[in-house]
Amino acid sequence: AGDFPSRSSDSPSAMTTIGDLPEDVLVEVLSLLPPRDLLRTCRLVCSQWRYVVDLTTLWKRKCQHDGFYRQSLDTSVSDWRTFYMLCHLKKNLIKNPCAEESFQHWTLDDNEGDKWKIEDLPGVHGNDMPDPTVHKYFVTSYGPCFKSQLISLQKEGYCNQLMDEKKPEITVKDWYAARFDCGCRYELTVRLLSEDYAVVEEFHPEPVVIEQWSDAKWREISHTFQSYPAGVRYIWFQHGGQDTQYWAGWYGIRVTNSSITIGPQ
Repeated sequence: AGDFPSRSSDSPSAMTTIGDLPEDVLVEVLSLLPPRDLLRTCRLVCSQWRYVVDLTTLWKRKCQHDGFYRQSLDTSVSDWRTFYMLCHLKKNLIKNPCAEESFQHWTLDDNEGDKWKIEDLPGVHGNDMPDPTVHKYFVTSYGPCFKSQLISLQKEGYCNQLMDEKKPEITVKDWYAARFDCGCRYELTVRLLSEDYAVVEEFHPEPVVIEQWSDAKWREISHTFQSYPAGVRYIWFQHGGQDTQYWAGWYGIRVTNSSITIGPQ
């Protein structure tokens, strides 16, 4: 055994730990990990890893890996970590928006007349949606019909610090249409709520009244909350209406494809 040279840890060619990797290689390796692991585990390993995890380069690389990066964003994104987290979390926060699961996830606040009903597109005296993936809609009757959802931002992954410090854009969209042969009324209310359900900000446009013999086309309504006060913890979404001629059956406003999304468009 004495004839073999001993391997010294002082040899410049000996790599003992992942910490010996050059910074650019360490960025590439760590950028492959899920963000939860990076922030809750890797960042706590040592000062070098904390420095690398906090690098703009790492989060920009993660955006490239996950398809969130476009070169045109280089001048507009000031915080790539926040940008990545918002892209990573982004989804429609409204559940069952297109009536594929009956009325699951919806609270029926008002259910008058012949009550809420679900129909297949295009429906009697109706039109197809611009989005061919939408196949059903909710329809109202001759009495007030309103339904709502309450969204907990923490449950959806949006922590208090993110909402209070970064105040990402909150975009609300809804689609509504009338029957050709009956007039109707459509209403939408969206509220940003605090921890104790106080209204922080509200979007409640004037009700839309559609006259009989309209074109019955589907129309989109959209609103983006920006620069709202800190303290938003919930979002409350409510829509609905009724027909304006009080006909028995389901001649009122039709709604579908509702959405609430947070972050860059």
